Amino acid sequence: MSESPKPRVLFVCVENSCRSQMAEAFARLSFADRLEAASAGSQASGVINPKAIAAMAELGYDLTRHASKSLATLPDIEWDFVVTMGCGDACPNLRARRRIDWQIPQPKDMAPAEFARVRDLVREHVAQLAQALANDSAPRSQ
Repeated sequence: MSESPKPRVLFVCVENSCRSQMAEAFARLSFADRLEAASAGSQASGVINPKAIAAMAELGYDLTRHASKSLATLPDIEWDFVVTMGCGDACPNLRARRRIDWQIPQPKDMAPAEFARVRDLVREHVAQLAQALANDSAPRSQ
């Protein structure tokens, strides 16, 4: 797929404070042997949402080790896979061999139980992507 021994996957949402951060965390937590994960935001907030930190802490992951990053801070590379999460026109056309948009709701203003459902949805999507990459059947551009 790339010169890197593992596919490089970038998760992108608007603020890089909830969804893309959780996706990066799940990818690193469960699939570090299969892919290299990063995340960024088209309009990064500069902070990780405290609800995201709490939701991931419930699963034993310390999201306080992460930082909200802007797309402008990323290396100028062609990603093997870019996953956008509902940022629409705010997500610029990053160089990627494959891309997909996950229509995952923005959870930042949700109650904790609803936020946890979105977290679990992100986890399911990351697991499906990791499996597809392992089988080299990841979705093509959509």
